[in-house]
Amino acid sequence: MRILGIDYGHRRLGIAVSDDEKILASPLPVYSRCNLDVDLAFLLGIVKENEVERVVVGLPRNMNGSIGKMAKEALSFAWKLRKKIDIPISTFDERMTSVEAERVLVEMNLSRKRRKGLRDSIAAVLILQGYLDRLGTKKDQESEKR
Repeated sequence: MRILGIDYGHRRLGIAVSDDEKILASPLPVYSRCNLDVDLAFLLGIVKENEVERVVVGLPRNMNGSIGKMAKEALSFAWKLRKKIDIPISTFDERMTSVEAERVLVEMNLSRKRRKGLRDSIAAVLILQGYLDRLGTKKDQESEKR
């Protein structure tokens, strides 16, 4: 079973999926949003196709940790997704993932146009990989206690 990561945006959703061992995040193509019902149906298809057991939605907190307008929208989206898909939905603090994604793409020497198309996918990978790394750290700590 896998975990799905989502970088929420008004126009696009960056999407990433873990491997079966929940160690590595890989990007899926960026999804251009239509309307909420179509968006949720699309994600339900991704969940079924990839045998996803949990979804992680990036929560874009403000730099001081507070919840701003985009974070409220992401929380609302996660809540609506939770009502449609019968698996756990988590949020993950994604401060700076878009900045980090842009930095990675600039270092790859990609054109501005090409970077725009990949930024959301890379951000989704960073969100999911951060979640997976935290999950792995917790597993390691639990095994050390035994």
